[in-house]
Amino acid sequence: MPVAIKCENLVKRYEGKTPVDAVRRLDLAVETGECFGLLGPNGAGKTTTIEIIEGLLEPTSGEVEVLAMKWGRRDDEIRQRIGISLQETKLSEKLSVLETLTLFRSFYSRGLEPDEAMRRVSLEEKAAAWVGKLSGGQKQRLAVACALVGDPDLLFLDEPTTGLDPQARRQLWDIIREFGRQGRTVLLTTHYMDEAERLCDRVAIVDQGKVIALGSPRELIASLGGEHIIDFSIANAAGLRELQASDLSDLPGTQSVRCEDGQISLAVAEPHVTLPALLVRLKDLRRELASLTTRHASLEDVFVTLTGRHLRDGGSHES
Repeated sequence: MPVAIKCENLVKRYEGKTPVDAVRRLDLAVETGECFGLLGPNGAGKTTTIEIIEGLLEPTSGEVEVLAMKWGRRDDEIRQRIGISLQETKLSEKLSVLETLTLFRSFYSRGLEPDEAMRRVSLEEKAAAWVGKLSGGQKQRLAVACALVGDPDLLFLDEPTTGLDPQARRQLWDIIREFGRQGRTVLLTTHYMDEAERLCDRVAIVDQGKVIALGSPRELIASLGGEHIIDFSIANAAGLRELQASDLSDLPGTQSVRCEDGQISLAVAEPHVTLPALLVRLKDLRRELASLTTRHASLEDVFVTLTGRHLRDGGSHES
């Protein structure tokens, strides 16, 4: 497949008394026509990377190609073929939805009619409404419509469903899927693992400025070695030491053990084989269950296994 985005040895260093490398020799290739997810916690370098690809930041070093073109040589042509929806889009609250889309349409030599852009995000009934009067979900859909109005070949969506209710999230999912069915490319960042699993053909997990895992959601989940997770906690047992991973790692069918904040998680292939053995082991160790659940493994489990952190761990500033 042709490549829509290509990054090689990408570096972004912020100079200072103590220089900070936000992106460290990152390599990335996004194929034409795929929905590609870029996942990472706050401070991982995810937003810095996407802003370099969008042409909003200059890299310290490395190569970036967007639609087989390079920033600094064919900037206007690239901008005519991409659409960007930022994590927070500040639109004029005293313009109507139609006026806003008409303004954005004027930035492109070709594109959708404003009415068509509104139809794609189901905002036809709000054409005359001021932006300031829209709900949060409607504003988010309008931001996506502004990214779509130039009829782009490549769409950047940075946390497009943050703060939306479940119905509004699913409406945006439908918009993204329809865009993909047209053979267009999407680069998506999200904190929601279910969103990445449902929408993305492939995902890259970024941590400390590097890609630490790459593949389809199914492939990454399979890399855990077990498709199921047993989560449990132990009732307070005074005088007894805390359970360690080594106490449980030899249970039949157990691929990995994670102990975190009083919660123990086992990645297993066959829960019906592991569970009876787990109960016997806990009895032998004089431990009493406080809670126990089983579930399918997810991208969140992959992320925690690789980084030791949950996706939303860290500060509020994304670098």
